[in-house]
Amino acid sequence: MGAISSPSLLPSSSPRLFVPSKLVFGAPKTQKKQGFLCSFLGGEESNASVRRNCEEVRGRRAILVLSVISSGLSVASSSSGKEKSRSPYNERRLLEQNRKIQEANHAPGDFPNFIREGFQVEVVTSDNYVKRDSGLIYWDIEVGQGDCPKDGQQVIFHYVGYNESGRRIDSTYLQGSPAKIRLGNKALVPGFEEGIRDMRPGGKRRIIIPPELGPPVGPSTFFSAKQFEVFDVELLKVQDCQRRTIAFYSDVVCN
Repeated sequence: MGAISSPSLLPSSSPRLFVPSKLVFGAPKTQKKQGFLCSFLGGEESNASVRRNCEEVRGRRAILVLSVISSGLSVASSSSGKEKSRSPYNERRLLEQNRKIQEANHAPGDFPNFIREGFQVEVVTSDNYVKRDSGLIYWDIEVGQGDCPKDGQQVIFHYVGYNESGRRIDSTYLQGSPAKIRLGNKALVPGFEEGIRDMRPGGKRRIIIPPELGPPVGPSTFFSAKQFEVFDVELLKVQDCQRRTIAFYSDVVCN
């Protein structure tokens, strides 16, 4: 089993703005003036009353500094106490739960497992899968023959799409006809085009598309959440395309 960690999936929170502000302790003006003198003169005034007041100011400052330090230490210790290390038991429990859900959804064999913990997602796969630097993960179930498709060429392929729980969300097999699309015109999801670009006709590949290579998310799109998408792709044919112009009519013909 190989574990592949993915970066945070949700937008990071906006940075905090530290705005400097004046702290007013509500001390009388006379005490503030004496505190000012004690800071600059070191309390060496000849007046005994002023010297006593200086000592009182220093005492109050010491108490204030100690209280701030102690409160800072208490906050730091409490925040560090909230950090929890991942338990192997919890990870195994999540894996088992996900497998049961995938079995109920009739997911195909050797389907990847997705463990979500906070903003982090860990993709657990077998050693059959390969991860690229872009974040795309794939498994060549069957390697085809011939040349890989290029920009401007049309690819004809079947596919079955799954969500993270292994539920089928789309299938050209059920539709009764394969998909046809030209490469290089940004008509495909970036991760899907990257995954099919180096396939060969007759090949079968499982592609795991991370959210950063997936479709756009928003109210104007079909997708409403940033999740991994899994596709089983079968590349049937690669065709050359040419532009044809007849009078005022122009189109692209692929054969």
